Amino acid sequence: MTVMETDGIDMAGESDESLELTLDRMFEWLEELPVPEGFKAEIVGGNVFMSPQRDTHWEIIRRIVRALQDRFGMDVRVLSDVRIDFPGQLNGFAPDVVKLSANANKADGRWRYEDVEFIAEVIAKTTATNDYGPKKAAYAIADVPVYLIVDPYTGRCRVFSEPKNGEYTVDRTVAFGEEIDLTGTEAGLTIKTDEFPRG
Repeated sequence: MTVMETDGIDMAGESDESLELTLDRMFEWLEELPVPEGFKAEIVGGNVFMSPQRDTHWEIIRRIVRALQDRFGMDVRVLSDVRIDFPGQLNGFAPDVVKLSANANKADGRWRYEDVEFIAEVIAKTTATNDYGPKKAAYAIADVPVYLIVDPYTGRCRVFSEPKNGEYTVDRTVAFGEEIDLTGTEAGLTIKTDEFPRG
């Protein structure tokens, strides 16, 4: 074993190249940590965020996935909590719901952000600023056609669509109880919210 001194810190068996911060390296470290069961881990702008998966959270995700399956069939390419790397500095997200294009293919073992047609995030109080801030910006830069944020605390949904030059040009708010009409978008479906739980 070799011992290197890097900035005054002894690093056993580490070369400068292996210290380079990458998403893959950061996720490897996360896999070695005792992340509690029921928590989702994401890397947003090089920062690790863990948020608990609550019953309310899952119930809304389940209803969105069901709406996608009802509209596009059981073979629709839908993911939940699967890592996809997005543009920007160290952005490895695991969105709550992702619909991929029918002809989506993996590259280097991962789904490509270029094949994403729709994303839904159900906010948690601890990570809401990510959903409305850096993740929304990354999705717009990646030209994700439709981005839905569901907020069970306020009973409202925000629909962002028509990305252009790294920003969403359309922003609509829909209250729980109303239908989210995405038929005029690339998502091409309607999502009922009347049974979305609150809180």
